Amino acid sequence: MAKFENRDALDKHRKSLQAEEKNSTKKLVSLCAGSGCGAYGTANVHKTLMEEISKQGIEDNVEVRLTGCHGFCEKGPIMVIHPEGLFYPQVKQENVPDIIANSINNNEVVEKFLYKDPVTKKRISHEKDIPFYKLQQRTIFGNNCRIDPTNIDHYLIYDGYLAFEKALFDMEPEKIITEIKESGLRGRGGGGFPAGIKWETCRKHEGTRYVLCNADEGDPGAYMDRSLLEGNPHSVIEGMLIEAIAIGSSDGYIYVRHEYPLAVENLEKSLEKARLMGFLGENILGSDFNFDIKISRGGGAFVCGESTALMASLEGKPGRPKAKYVHTVEKGFRENPTSLNNVETLANVPVIINKGAKWFSDIGTEKSKGTKIFSLVGKVVNTGLVEVPMGTTLRTIIFDIGGGIPNKKEFKAVQTGGPSGGCIPENYLDLPVDFDALTKVGSMMGSGGMIVMDQDTCMVDIARYFVDFLKDESCGQCNPCREGIKQTLEILTRICDGDGKQGDIELLEELGSLIQKFSLCGLGTAAPNPVLTTIKYFRHEYDAHINDKKCTSGVCKNLFHYEIDDNACTGCSLCAKKCPQDAISGEKKEPHQLEQDKCIKCGICYDACKFKAILIK
Repeated sequence: MAKFENRDALDKHRKSLQAEEKNSTKKLVSLCAGSGCGAYGTANVHKTLMEEISKQGIEDNVEVRLTGCHGFCEKGPIMVIHPEGLFYPQVKQENVPDIIANSINNNEVVEKFLYKDPVTKKRISHEKDIPFYKLQQRTIFGNNCRIDPTNIDHYLIYDGYLAFEKALFDMEPEKIITEIKESGLRGRGGGGFPAGIKWETCRKHEGTRYVLCNADEGDPGAYMDRSLLEGNPHSVIEGMLIEAIAIGSSDGYIYVRHEYPLAVENLEKSLEKARLMGFLGENILGSDFNFDIKISRGGGAFVCGESTALMASLEGKPGRPKAKYVHTVEKGFRENPTSLNNVETLANVPVIINKGAKWFSDIGTEKSKGTKIFSLVGKVVNTGLVEVPMGTTLRTIIFDIGGGIPNKKEFKAVQTGGPSGGCIPENYLDLPVDFDALTKVGSMMGSGGMIVMDQDTCMVDIARYFVDFLKDESCGQCNPCREGIKQTLEILTRICDGDGKQGDIELLEELGSLIQKFSLCGLGTAAPNPVLTTIKYFRHEYDAHINDKKCTSGVCKNLFHYEIDDNACTGCSLCAKKCPQDAISGEKKEPHQLEQDKCIKCGICYDACKFKAILIK
């Protein structure tokens, strides 16, 4: 692997790779090897694929790339055959010979292996025509499905390090900052602070300036940053290089979760190859610019996603936030000027430099520019990662891209912004998703997590669940957060157990207000959101728990029981067969009976009944 001593050598190599890719007659098989697809068995599919290619003697006709996440995690392992873009979901080892024989050797489609649209029931052959992908704009996530993250040449093929080259040789630091400011790029980690202003402020302060990447993604159900680091780590490295030129830094750190082994592995390989090729180190590309990046692995503390806590942890101290009387751009890591951006923010930077601020700012809304990757999980048909322009409505994301709610159940709410985000009800489904609109309804953008809930979700229990998570993740440094969240959890638990009393709702609201006003860091100030929004939009469920001692969703076990409706029961016996406690009995084709003393309220009978004869009382 040659080191590029100057710009011309890099340009020559990139153009050679691009010409080779353009003129290649080989079939390109892109096989998702991200953590999600890996759990479904990508390694076995890849092994069979390589064996079959060798067996048929077509090694010269096919190139196989193990790529990062393709986004449609519900359908892994995913295989896409280029240049046609044939899309095969949930590929099994036994499918491989047919796919090779037909789609690779004979340019034919294997109909039975294609994606089946759950609405139209039609088979769709091409990735671009699948509704999940068709309605997205995958500006920074799109190359994940074509790049082997361990092969730096693949990144160069798609104009990799071209933006860095432009920033290094054709732009003054002030011009880079101006471009980022004019693009309207705001931080994708949750705060939404304008990136260009952060860079500009950091550059103004004297000292050893540091470029930090926050990859400590701790929100339950969120994995956008992990997937970018696994699938396209060079986009983040390039973003950090450009920022380093802009603010005048020679030292960079990536603080990544210890629980992300594949992301760390691919990142380490990418940094090593970037050094070998001369993108990191001293006198980069023959210039006087010096910059290198180190990896620091976090221990799993949610609070270390907060900027000052992250920097304390990076210094080897306990990960505890500081009061922001002095901003980290002035005195941050090691008491020096520090610019901290998250993974997705940095991945946007090369795109902006290559395509221009105006191109980027034309996407999105007035105050929220560009695209955003969302982690769509929970009670939704198509779970996965979705990249859409800012301002796309919740309805479009959940129903048009996500496919709606499974099993013909009704939508109840969606929580955005992670465990400290708010729960948004159905009447706000047409809300445009951006930094400001979500805040107005009591939620937030956060890092991009979206948890969808259906009719069977108890909103009091959901609030309890997230507060329980936040209680454990609080650093305990300030009283409002430490004691306030603890007291909030105790009240919610009491309500869910059937011991709620008059005044509890008002007490929760008062506690929430105090925690928001007086907590030291963002974890505390946002912690009451799940409680306050569920009270605001679903107060009737709190009232039912406290006044009627009922959980109409059938979640809080002390507040409901199951009954069988004699008029609806057909005596099919399916519920009796599935009941783990043998609590249901009855003659075939006759209404069945449920023994309350034996019932453990597991809900298996409720889910199994096709005739809605199991009632929640």
